[in-house]
Amino acid sequence: MEKEQFDKLSAFINENKGQRKFTQSVDLTVNFTGLDFSKADQRLNMEIKLPNGKGRESQVIFFGDDKNMIAKAQAAGAKVIQGSEIPAIANDKIRMNELLNNELLAQPALMPQIAKGLGQFLGPRNKMPKPAIGDINTLIGNISKSVFVRSKGKYLPTVHCIVGTEKMDALQIAANVDEVISAFTKKLGRQHIKSIYVKLTMSKPLRLV
Repeated sequence: MEKEQFDKLSAFINENKGQRKFTQSVDLTVNFTGLDFSKADQRLNMEIKLPNGKGRESQVIFFGDDKNMIAKAQAAGAKVIQGSEIPAIANDKIRMNELLNNELLAQPALMPQIAKGLGQFLGPRNKMPKPAIGDINTLIGNISKSVFVRSKGKYLPTVHCIVGTEKMDALQIAANVDEVISAFTKKLGRQHIKSIYVKLTMSKPLRLV
């Protein structure tokens, strides 16, 4: 991030933080041009690990039936939902909406059952669980520090993600922004990034680019 952009970001955060009774998130919006997100090779579906995390701990829900995986997930602080619970959740709007406030992981064997029971609700909201392949402890640690970015359709050339909270300093937030933009640039090319905005939860947006 160039010095002029960083100075704008720093001043913006200092001006707007502490204005609410809760900790505001810092959100990034990137608008693209010259892309068709309906084409697979131009579509975004990325996990980006933020160098400074998101500024808050994420609650992780793990869908699983394997006793060993369940034990490891619980030890890492995740809440567990077993496969037998999925049909009941699919018929309970309150429980389905609660899923949206968590990061979701799933034992790969349960993915078809989750897709069948919860896919119509979670899919359009970009909240389908990530298959838990590899060490559970590492996955849960990384998911709490990562953002998942997915593009939505041809006529919505815009993506949003969290890059921190108002309690983080501007250097940390700037590094997170740079990491996301770098990932987009590697995937799509810098020429397709039309504009970049940041905002706090309840603030007006600030244009960086």
